[in-house]
Amino acid sequence: MNALQQLGLNGCFELKELPSFIGQLNALQKLDLNGCFKLKELPSSICQLNALQKLDLNGCSKLKELPSSIGQLIALQKLDLRGCSNLKELPSSIGQLNELQELDLQWCSQLKELPSSIGQLNALQKLNLSYCYNLKKLPSFIGQLNALQKLDLNECSKFKELPSSIGQLNAFQKFDLRGCSNLKELPSSIGQLNALQELDLQRCFQVEKLPSSIGQLNALTKLDLRECSNLKELPSSIGQLNALQKLNLSWCYNLKELPSSIGRLNALQKLDLSRCSNLKKLPSSIDQLNAL
Repeated sequence: MNALQQLGLNGCFELKELPSFIGQLNALQKLDLNGCFKLKELPSSICQLNALQKLDLNGCSKLKELPSSIGQLIALQKLDLRGCSNLKELPSSIGQLNELQELDLQWCSQLKELPSSIGQLNALQKLNLSYCYNLKKLPSFIGQLNALQKLDLNECSKFKELPSSIGQLNAFQKFDLRGCSNLKELPSSIGQLNALQELDLQRCFQVEKLPSSIGQLNALTKLDLRECSNLKELPSSIGQLNALQKLNLSWCYNLKELPSSIGRLNALQKLDLSRCSNLKKLPSSIDQLNAL
């Protein structure tokens, strides 16, 4: 089938293996193996698919590893590994995927770390690591992902710290850290994220304060701090967030006051302080929030 561009095997629940001659499909652009949960491995010949743009392995829960030569898929734009719950590591050759724009590792719960070579993915725009419960940190090379727009670490409950190199992500727009319950602080370099629009720290129970550099996030429109129950104060620099439209502080019950600088948030439309049971008063500058 020299002209075949798409091969859909979605939901072929009894499929256990792929033939090695699949690597001869020179025109194949999309291979869908979504839900083939009896598939334990991919043949190394799959790396000969020079035209392959999308590889969907969503729900292949018995897959333990990827071929070491996966970096040879020179046209690959999207790699979906959601629900590959037995996948323990990524091969270092993954850094050779120069066209890769999306890498989805949601629910890869055995994954403990990413290879440093991931920093070579110059075209990567979206990286989803949500529900990777055993992931503890990101490699420092993450800062080299110049095209990265969205990073999702939702419910990475063992995740403890962010590398300072995160501040080098010039295209970064959305950062999801919900449920990172062991994360204690944000690096000051986060203030260098000039394109960041959304920062979600919901249920980051260990965070006690935000770096003062957060006021440098000129593009930030949404800051979600719901259930940051150890957060005791906001830095006065928060008043510099000229684009901020939504600030959620609900369930921040250790917060006793707001800085007077909050009155300078000219774009703020929604401020949620529900369940802030220790908050005693609002600053007089609150009447300056003309867009609220």
